[in-house]
Amino acid sequence: MADADLKLLYRELVSLEIELWDGIEGRLRAEYDLALTSFEVLHLLLRRPGRRIQDIAEEFSITVGGTSKVVDRLEAAGLCGRRANPNDRRSSIVELTPEGRKLVDGALKVFEEELELRIGSVIPEESVREVTAVLSTLRAAGRALDAERKAASQTSVPALRAPKQPGRSAS
Repeated sequence: MADADLKLLYRELVSLEIELWDGIEGRLRAEYDLALTSFEVLHLLLRRPGRRIQDIAEEFSITVGGTSKVVDRLEAAGLCGRRANPNDRRSSIVELTPEGRKLVDGALKVFEEELELRIGSVIPEESVREVTAVLSTLRAAGRALDAERKAASQTSVPALRAPKQPGRSAS
């Protein structure tokens, strides 16, 4: 495949992600004073209640520390709370508060409207399915490559030092 084609695809994907993110976040901030990152965490807690910080971090491929900061802000705003994890005393379960559930329910409508305006009204449903499948394939291949590289770096033999040359000091 032509190198220029791959670079163009890369630029288009990255630009689309930025523009899509900014457009949706702009509307969420205007109507709910809600950052898209916060919405994503709240939406996850709505769809899959009882998540740990680690679960949220894994879902979004972000650090546990970054996730904890987002949850801290949401908790301070009264949108979620933490309770002891009955299965693991070292972690807690994050749950929506009634206020958080109400906010995410309204914000979800805005989110879905923006997706329809920015994607659904532009390309046919069959294309949405095809693009989604292609992007899922690319993500899976990227994760496999990253795992392979990580495994290779953990099992590689450390480089041996060059033997000392006779007559040279080890200074």
